Amino acid sequence: MGSPPLVRRRLDAAAAVAGLALFGLCALVAERGVPAPERAVFSWINGLPDSLTVATHTIQFLGVLAVGPIVAVIALAARRPRLAAAALIVTALKLLAERLVWRLVARDRPGVTEPGAVIRAGTPSSGLSFVSGHVVLVTGLAWCVTPYLRGAWRSAPWIVVALVAFARIYLGAHNPLDVLGGLGLGLAVGALTNLIVGVPQPISTGAPTSDPYSVQDPS
Repeated sequence: MGSPPLVRRRLDAAAAVAGLALFGLCALVAERGVPAPERAVFSWINGLPDSLTVATHTIQFLGVLAVGPIVAVIALAARRPRLAAAALIVTALKLLAERLVWRLVARDRPGVTEPGAVIRAGTPSSGLSFVSGHVVLVTGLAWCVTPYLRGAWRSAPWIVVALVAFARIYLGAHNPLDVLGGLGLGLAVGALTNLIVGVPQPISTGAPTSDPYSVQDPS
């Protein structure tokens, strides 16, 4: 039995636009400093008990750059070459996108902007903070991996995204808008990647034989 045909989904085009809009909104606010509501959210998360340090320090490694190539290797082992390519493209786009963002929004880390910030587990206290590269990468990968999963497993990548985002704030690496902007940028990166490589067409469970919101890959 052959592999499911590949499609380019309109959902990915919509997600790319929505992600860029979210990123743009966060960037407009972030370049003006840290507003009071954002500071309050940071203080609440960052002020949680130190007993969470080991767990969050471990969780944040799910967003390091090496995760992209690791996902690619796993995808190849599972005979999913398109997913492997997507993981590598997401990694490359993340590197490019965050460097462009750093030229546009020069926002310092909480160790500089937030009096009394608790910096844990060797997290850098200075440097550029917007956006969170960890969140960009893990969100882009989550968007690309999800079409290959079934049932309850489809929520697993997004649980990872939430945990990494929480960890980066708790450890004192980022303010909330840094991770929210990273979520938007990562969503755009993942969606654009899916438009480039395609995703498997969902297996039909009813009368319709094709997804009315997608365009089948002619290749």
